[in-house]
Amino acid sequence: MDVAIHHHQSILQRTSPRNLLVKMVHEYRDRVYIRKDVILKLSEYGELNQTKLMSYCGLNNVKHRAIIDDMVDKGLIIRFEEPWGNKTIIKYKVSEKGRAILQEILEPYEVLFPRSEVQKDGDR
Repeated sequence: MDVAIHHHQSILQRTSPRNLLVKMVHEYRDRVYIRKDVILKLSEYGELNQTKLMSYCGLNNVKHRAIIDDMVDKGLIIRFEEPWGNKTIIKYKVSEKGRAILQEILEPYEVLFPRSEVQKDGDR
């Protein structure tokens, strides 16, 4: 038996069907939907610190930071610092350009190409 196939079979034998389903549900969310989710959360809350933004959008700071940085660079969201005691907190809010992009492009895009029900439930 091929070593790779044997390895796959042993992983599947140790993984319960429920865990396998959870892994498949959380597998992938297209970048356009991540951007839309970021703008929607910031619109909903007004402004969020970096930790809350990542958490509320279901993002990983290391893995998805480049998307947030790109949105700042393109003027879709605004990054600003707020003093908090002897520390500084990084916060984000939606720019006017971001609101316009959401209404003119991202919302119509999702109407044309809706997320599957699995993605909607699994990637919130």
